[in-house]
Order: sequence, then structure tokens, then C-alpha cells
Amino acid sequence: MRAGGGARDRDRGTKRDGRPGPSASKPIALSTIFLVAVTLVALAVGRYNVPLWHVVQILVGQVVPVTSEATATEGNVVLLVRLPRVLLALLVGGGLAIGGAALQAIFHNPLVSPDIIGVSAGASFGGALAILLGLGTFALITSSFAFGLIALAMLFLITSGRGGTPLLMIVLGGVVTGSFFSALVALVTYIADPNTTLPAIVFWLLGSVATATFAKVLVALIPVVGGALVLLALRWRINVLSLGDDDATALGIRPRPLRWVVLVSVALIVAGAVAVSGAVSWVGLVVPHLARMWVGPDHRVLLPVSFLLGGAYIMLVDTVARTLTAGEIPLGVLTALIGAPVFFVLLRRNRDRIWENA
Repeated sequence: MRAGGGARDRDRGTKRDGRPGPSASKPIALSTIFLVAVTLVALAVGRYNVPLWHVVQILVGQVVPVTSEATATEGNVVLLVRLPRVLLALLVGGGLAIGGAALQAIFHNPLVSPDIIGVSAGASFGGALAILLGLGTFALITSSFAFGLIALAMLFLITSGRGGTPLLMIVLGGVVTGSFFSALVALVTYIADPNTTLPAIVFWLLGSVATATFAKVLVALIPVVGGALVLLALRWRINVLSLGDDDATALGIRPRPLRWVVLVSVALIVAGAVAVSGAVSWVGLVVPHLARMWVGPDHRVLLPVSFLLGGAYIMLVDTVARTLTAGEIPLGVLTALIGAPVFFVLLRRNRDRIWENA
């Protein structure tokens, strides 16, 4: 089953040089407009509501001098409290979504998500270990990112050998790696102090951007944006790779090196996202499906649209998480509660279309 089998020469929405044409650029423009609208709403809505027009004045005032009706308190709420949170949600959601879309293409399977390569479990263990040892925020982020990369190295060692690496070996290697680090996470939670450390570990593992700062945004910016840019630069090659190894080889693409470049890029994205937000599930599985149903299987359009929609999705979920109840609901809980039923409905109503595009 091929996640991008429809991206052949019959695609009329792209130019001959591989760039998206006018018809293909329309979904990207609409997704960008939607993301901007969601961003403004997320900055305005909360325990302390700020008028939407005041939010626009505050943001524009950071670029050019304007007469603003916003108060100093509103400015602090928007710029110092909500803006880093919104930016972090954009990076986490967009990164996981574009990573999921890329993995579904190279594995020829629409049911693949970033969790399958085991990096999420490795990064989760790194964060849980840092909390157990009582280390600070910087050490937590560093440990999460480091163990995410260690998980990727383990995957490489498991699957390395003579000849090509079958997709099944990568999947099985990811399962083994993920299970190993999940067991370590369980061990850490077992030995943690149930009165102090354990609640902090559990809350972090459930995922949240409540502790977002501009420093965390910068930490996530490098791996997430870096990995996403690599995927976007290779999006036409991913189209070819999604046709299958034989077709890709016939068209001059070396499948194994390209597949590992994509895997490393996704691993960097996932490690960076988990390091600053904890484990947020279902984003990398559901959002690419929604994007694919809208724009089709051409990854020259699907990848950027997935990033934009994924960022908007996590912004919306985070806005609900911090306004729905007095106590903030972890992101991972809401994304699972929303993602599982939505995915079920998508499979029931559009399964023929999904697998045809696969």
C-alpha cells in the first residue's frame, strides 16, 4: 500500500520543475490563513480575555509604531504568557504532523505515525529520568533530546547490515526500541516518590505546553524547523519513494539513503517536540489523513499543509485545555480523546478513498 501512489505525472497542480503550481498553492494559502486566524483566537481567548482587535494592535505594535487601545496588562498577557505558548504549540503540532506524513509515505502505509520509530519513547524516558533525578528544566530538555537520538542510534544498529534494509526490519526495530524505553519509563515511574516526583513525571508524560517560554521555543526551533525544512526540500523525492523502491530506483533515486535521511529528520523533529512538551499522541496519525483527504497524496502540497494544520490543531486543543476547566487538562489526553474518535469516523466514512490514495 502506497501513501503517495497518486503523485505521478497525472498531477496537474504542479509545474514541470517540481514546484507547486497555482492550483496546488491554493491549499497552502488557505491553510496559512486558517493558521493565522487560529493564532489570533488563541492569543485572545483564556482566563483573561483580550479583545481580538487589541491582540492585532499589540502584535502590529511590535513591528511598526501604532496607536493601541490595549492596556499594559493585555500586552503582557499576549506577549509574555500566550505568545510563547502559541509558538511552541505551532512547532510541536506542525512538526509531529509533517513527520507523520513523511513516514506514511516512505513506509507505504497510512497507519504509520512518528511513534513507530521509537524516538518518542526514548525522549520520554530522558525527560522522566531528569525529573526523577531532580534536575532542572534545561537538563530535562537536554536529556529528552539526547535519549531520543540514542533511540534512533539503536534503531540504526538493529537494522544495519549487508544489503538493503527492509521496511519490516525498520518497523520491528522501532517496536523493539520503543518497548525497551517504555519499560525504562515504567521503571522510573515505579521507583519515583509517589508524593512528589511521580505526579510531575506523569503530568509531563501526558504532554503540555503550559510551561512554554521563549527559551523553550528556541530549543525546539532548531530541530523541528531544521528537520521540517529537510523534509520540504525532499518532498518531490518522497513522492517518488512513495511509489515503491523499484520505481524509485528506476527513476534514479537511491531508496535506502533517502529513507534514512527522512528517518533522521523525523527523529530530530520528534525528539525536539517531546523534549519541550512531553508525549503528545495522535497528531502525527490523524492530521496527515485530514490533509491528504483535502489536498490529495502529492507530498509537495501535503507536507506543508500538514505542518500548518498540525500547528493550528495543537493551538486549538491547547486553547481548550486551558479554558475548559479550572485545572489544565494535559494535551496528550485531549489529543487522544479527540483523535481516536475522529480517526474512527474517517476510517468508516472514507476508508475506500483513504486506501485508494494510499
